[in-house]
Amino acid sequence: MTQHTTEIRPVARHRVSRPLLWALLAVFAVANVVTSVSTLPVYVGVGFGLAALACAATLIHQHYATRRH
Repeated sequence: MTQHTTEIRPVARHRVSRPLLWALLAVFAVANVVTSVSTLPVYVGVGFGLAALACAATLIHQHYATRRH
């Protein structure tokens, strides 16, 4: 009789690459500055600011999740 073992693998999380996050952070930060000095509505600049904040938070989270102790 053959025994079959099932291997439990951890669920792979989809991670965005760091260079892409850095590029998005730069784009959103520049867009936030441009909308701040232009006559566009405030909520457009707030949206870019929140997107930049989300990119920065994701980069910080990835840094602490993968750093060696």
